[in-house]
Amino acid sequence: MQETVTNEKEVKWWQTAVVYQIYPRSFQDSDGDGIGDLRGIINRIDYLKKLGITAIWLSPVYKSPNDDNGYDISDYEDIMDEFGTMADMEELLDKANEAGIKIVMDLVVNHTSDEHKWFIEAKKSRDNEYRDYYIWRDPVNGGVPNGLGSIFSGPAWEWDEASGQYFLHLFSRRQPDLNWENPKVRQEVYDMMNFWLDKGVGGFRMDVIDLVGKIPDQEITGNGPKLHEYLQEMNRKTFGSHDVLTVGETWGATPEIAKLYSDPARNELSMVFQFEHVMLDQQEGKDKWDLKPLNIAELKSVLAKWQTSLGNQGWNSLFWNNHDLPRIVSRWGNDKEFHDQSAKMFAVLLHMMKGTPYIYQGEEIGMTNCPVSSIDEVEDIEAVNMYHDRLAKGYAVEDIMTSINAKGRDNARTPMQWDDSNNGGFTTGKPWLHVNANYTSINVKQNLDNPDSIFYTYQRLIKLRQENPIVVWGDFELIEHTAEEVFAYYRIYEGEKWLVAANMTAKENVFAADDRVMEIIMSNYNRTEIDVANLTMKPYEAFAVKVQG
Repeated sequence: MQETVTNEKEVKWWQTAVVYQIYPRSFQDSDGDGIGDLRGIINRIDYLKKLGITAIWLSPVYKSPNDDNGYDISDYEDIMDEFGTMADMEELLDKANEAGIKIVMDLVVNHTSDEHKWFIEAKKSRDNEYRDYYIWRDPVNGGVPNGLGSIFSGPAWEWDEASGQYFLHLFSRRQPDLNWENPKVRQEVYDMMNFWLDKGVGGFRMDVIDLVGKIPDQEITGNGPKLHEYLQEMNRKTFGSHDVLTVGETWGATPEIAKLYSDPARNELSMVFQFEHVMLDQQEGKDKWDLKPLNIAELKSVLAKWQTSLGNQGWNSLFWNNHDLPRIVSRWGNDKEFHDQSAKMFAVLLHMMKGTPYIYQGEEIGMTNCPVSSIDEVEDIEAVNMYHDRLAKGYAVEDIMTSINAKGRDNARTPMQWDDSNNGGFTTGKPWLHVNANYTSINVKQNLDNPDSIFYTYQRLIKLRQENPIVVWGDFELIEHTAEEVFAYYRIYEGEKWLVAANMTAKENVFAADDRVMEIIMSNYNRTEIDVANLTMKPYEAFAVKVQG
């Protein structure tokens, strides 16, 4: 049974928002050094306002030596030199707010850089006051303390010769894990968060937040027993008194776990990113590099489960792409002969669902993966480490490169393609990462000049969400009896009913539903008539129609 949202106080701005993720290194360079910067973002605020988004998730801009592109922070209260100054950051906040856009900061507090002052102090001696800010253990049988592995390949323990102990790093050895069991560490984090809240940020995206409750001696990393206690404390001491968006990156979340984070009664987070759907093209029990074809029936099942199972105890985040994932049009769509149709199809399918949608920079113009032929062309530390790890284990170079071209993080990180000028208008210098060669045909200018472009599809979908309560609040009901490759569902709210259907393949599929179409809301083939009683759907066709309730 559906509930009408009647109490205005229960409605949060982030429930009607559409968020746009900016990866600053790759968005817009303003000074010709080949690296995107804050001034570049300021210069593109009008573009984002035209798109219609209401919040920016800003990947880390803090001071960092860039071992992991800013996710290794050496000073949380300063700005990376390559990106600009704190004055630039404050101007960005002001300019975005003037445009009705909130800035959501990326919060990386599972670990710091090994160049953070806390770690520099911690390494000095076993009795240093900062020693317990990190996780140190004695050797066991002359080797690593236990079998914990790094997500970036190899063991998660690094030997420190000077003190005769190992420290824990679940990511790069230059990203030592913070010891969240130490209340001083937690208070340092809360003070830093309040520093940014006082500057007027619109919230936080919390990097691998499900790892902060780890118990390393028991080899527990995700969803540790004290995790939610820590988050509730964080809520009380920081953002709980502010009207902000908080979203946790939680790779291991199930719907039941997601409710623990996002049930409003628990005073933790607004929502989480769950990744069950994006792990469907990796082999069972293996890691992301072990590829398998997407099973569309599984995708429908997973997304429908997340649409319905949270009820009123949670809120969905909706996404296909981010800085860690390959481009959806290349991954599960068709980035050649049906490029525009499949890019629009993924947009319609996702943005008509219940939850807060996230657009990753370039998704709105259909940017694609950027295959490479050699490891020398790869910047991403995760992919480079995996390459050498698998090479040592006897994998064929061709197979490793196939995995990197399918799933490597550089696919999402190639510079934004603004126009068909040199380097896609991203920089007048040498770009820090190669620009995709297709920038001459896929770029912002070409999209803005074409009224039937992918950009305007996204713009229209954002407007539909803002103007139609059914998109925000409507119940979701999967249409079960369709061709396997057709993903179709209803949205139902206060007597109104919309039908959304997407053909997720390059072949035609017949779709049939016992509904009478009252109005065409969206069609990526610009149909002027749609009879859902017996419709042959074209390759990657998607539409939304209002049907008789």
